[in-house]
Amino acid sequence: MFFKRKVYDELLVWKRKYADKYAVLLEGARRVGKSTIAEQFALNEYRTYIMIDFSNVSGEILSCFDDIHNPDLFFLRLQAVTGKDLFEHESVIIFDEVQLYPKARQAIKHLVRDGRFHYIETGSLISIKKNVKNILIPSEEMRIPVYPMDYEEFCAAAGKNYPLLRNLYETRKSVGQQVNRKLMRDVRLYMAVGGMPQAVEAYVEGNNFSMIDQVKRQIIYLYEEDFKKIDPSGRLAAMYHSIPAQLSRNLKRYRISAAIGKRKTTKDERLLYDLIDSKTVLPSYHTADPRVSMSLTKNLDSYKLYLADTGLFITLMFIDRPAAENEIYAKLLSDKLPANLGYLYENLVAQMLAASGRELYYHTWAKEGSTHYYEIDFLISQGTKLSAIEVKASGTGKHESISAFMKRYSKSVDRGYIISQKDMDRKGDLYFLPVYLTPFLA
Repeated sequence: MFFKRKVYDELLVWKRKYADKYAVLLEGARRVGKSTIAEQFALNEYRTYIMIDFSNVSGEILSCFDDIHNPDLFFLRLQAVTGKDLFEHESVIIFDEVQLYPKARQAIKHLVRDGRFHYIETGSLISIKKNVKNILIPSEEMRIPVYPMDYEEFCAAAGKNYPLLRNLYETRKSVGQQVNRKLMRDVRLYMAVGGMPQAVEAYVEGNNFSMIDQVKRQIIYLYEEDFKKIDPSGRLAAMYHSIPAQLSRNLKRYRISAAIGKRKTTKDERLLYDLIDSKTVLPSYHTADPRVSMSLTKNLDSYKLYLADTGLFITLMFIDRPAAENEIYAKLLSDKLPANLGYLYENLVAQMLAASGRELYYHTWAKEGSTHYYEIDFLISQGTKLSAIEVKASGTGKHESISAFMKRYSKSVDRGYIISQKDMDRKGDLYFLPVYLTPFLA
């Protein structure tokens, strides 16, 4: 099943403007749909294509790369082995899972320079040291990140009216309790299913939540196998599994030692970068001074981690059970899960902001005369100003941190947003938005 993805439109721009000078690399976590998007694009937009899947490739095809110094011979052999014809300026070659054969990635430089065909690469774990060792990364390579299906893409697949949400956001008026309750149920459905295309497909096909949960478990097991290949000790997998627990404890930052059960080492910190490179997680960095450029004041030693997909987050929470019962999902959809699961909504907001291409930042500072601290969950730039975001699971009555932040940094802040399950409202420069309107902030 092929879903409409925004990346497709980005590929159209690449083909029209840049494909004669650059290959395009679709980069993202495993199972986010990179290969499907690439092949569907090739099928629709080119006369012919050849797709080489380096996770399942014959020695005959690999031997073609021995002749990369002679493009004429390379293309002749490739067509002979695959049985597919290539037409100059009308065909595209796809290198799928290119990280598994770095020699092919390095060849992109010469192939693009040859100019006869276009090239699409797909890759996960693309920056892991062993996948770039001893090769020259081609400068003739554009990167397009591929995320799990965002809320707009999910709504299109599930038959929900996403354009209505844009209209609601632009009016900035409350929609009433009944409509808000229905729209919140829709977004909780997205939380439950997530944006991994296989899970969305299972939902669209009418499978129950036990079956959908099983699909998500298989994806998590696949990630774990990848982590073991990088780090057989299991520490990398432990870091991944620790994310829900650390968010639930409302810690100021992610702690490697809490994940692996011992003091962190330099090697553990390198593993953390491998985890971030896997694109299975979303890092949010602490900014020391939000009055200036957040990228210039971010603290690389102080960060939070979120899962790249909230659907996987929910499955990971209950991974210790043989299978998540439909009862759990029923409680989620009806908003009857325990109130202290507010970090689910925080992870969802992180996912929605990241899907728009935003780098994630947060800010904390100590309360005067207290051991406690203020915290702003997310900061986003809006022109020359900042918008501060605080995420609430249910009630919106207490918002001490964001009020203090807006007072402390009044010259730098444009607006403050409380994101929760409640209907739209406004009090001065503080806006109250239901979580389903988060994508429009970014």
